[in-house]
Amino acid sequence: MATFLCISSYYKGVDFLIACKEAGNTVYLVTSKGLQGKAWPHTHIDEIFYIQEKEDDDWHMEDLIAGTAHLMRSKKIDRIVALDDFDVEKAAHIREIFRLPGMGQTTARHFRDKLAMRVKAQEEGINVPGFSSLFNDDDISQYLSTVPAPWLIKPRGEASATGIKKCHSAEEAWKVINSLGEKRHQYLIEQFRPGDVYHVDAINDNRRVVFCQVSKYVNTPMEVAHGGGIFRSATVMHDSEDDKALQKMNSEVMKAFGMNYSASHTEFIKCHEDGQFYFLETASRVGGANLAEMVEFATGVALWKEWARVESHSATGTDYTIPRKDKKYAGIIISLAKDLRPEYDEFDDDEVVWKLHLDHHVGVIVRSEDHQKVLDLLDKYTQLIRHKFHASVPAKESVR
Repeated sequence: MATFLCISSYYKGVDFLIACKEAGNTVYLVTSKGLQGKAWPHTHIDEIFYIQEKEDDDWHMEDLIAGTAHLMRSKKIDRIVALDDFDVEKAAHIREIFRLPGMGQTTARHFRDKLAMRVKAQEEGINVPGFSSLFNDDDISQYLSTVPAPWLIKPRGEASATGIKKCHSAEEAWKVINSLGEKRHQYLIEQFRPGDVYHVDAINDNRRVVFCQVSKYVNTPMEVAHGGGIFRSATVMHDSEDDKALQKMNSEVMKAFGMNYSASHTEFIKCHEDGQFYFLETASRVGGANLAEMVEFATGVALWKEWARVESHSATGTDYTIPRKDKKYAGIIISLAKDLRPEYDEFDDDEVVWKLHLDHHVGVIVRSEDHQKVLDLLDKYTQLIRHKFHASVPAKESVR
């Protein structure tokens, strides 16, 4: 079998590590020193290496490079896998240095850098909201005078809706841009197109999308992050026009961006104004916020496990087959909670199949063969959470 070096600066990917080991592989994990006490599956990891974080909780790449070089003196590494969004570029850098298979730095930028995503998508004829880099003052002035407000100023490298500023006038936009100082090049500006936001969770193998599930946020990530809202998502009606359109569009994005084998989480918006879908962003990882569990309850496909199987088959040159996909419906609701450990007594419907046990959080997943039943239950539990459990905090400027 193969030897995997998994990189994760955040506590996640436990199911990947377990599945990778159960496939017969040797599994090494590199993670942050501050995560030493987390419940990593030690029985399924051959050895864990800890890196001391910098003040911003990131790593010194020199430490990762030196550690990998030292390990490879006695151990042969076949694959590098980044388990978290912020580790995709680290893994790509290591692959480039040690000439290992997988996503290199140029391809990795398509799954980490929001500007690179938009430039590549636009080049390939994929719908994107009007955008501009913040490199050149004349280009910015031209953009602000030709693309209608409002606009979003976004960090190129953050995850989800973190660090986004909404501007309604050129004066306001310039104020935000100038406040960025020497970090201005790390941001972009994009037209805000109100609409419904969808996410497509997929598995690629041998440059083909072999599994794809389309879901829709009931509240957009922007609303949740900046409005203190309640996070909700639900399976889109199977074989509907939206389902078919987004499966096709997701395949186009994966092909354009050079995806070979991995899990992916991609977001699109259906604009209220013109009814068209626009590409927003993608990531070469399993979706966060327990969306993997929601997808599994709807389809029977465990994304972390299947990602590990894809990587394992690719490393050993064997054929991979995705499990049969069920076509049930699932929905998730998660909120910050004012109580340390909320009671779940009132979440008593038979369709409740999962409960979140995390301090100061409340959340459930519901599943049914009836799409409308799922939406009705999400509405019901939203009212319950809002009146009995909900709490909110200001949005962070950065997830780090």
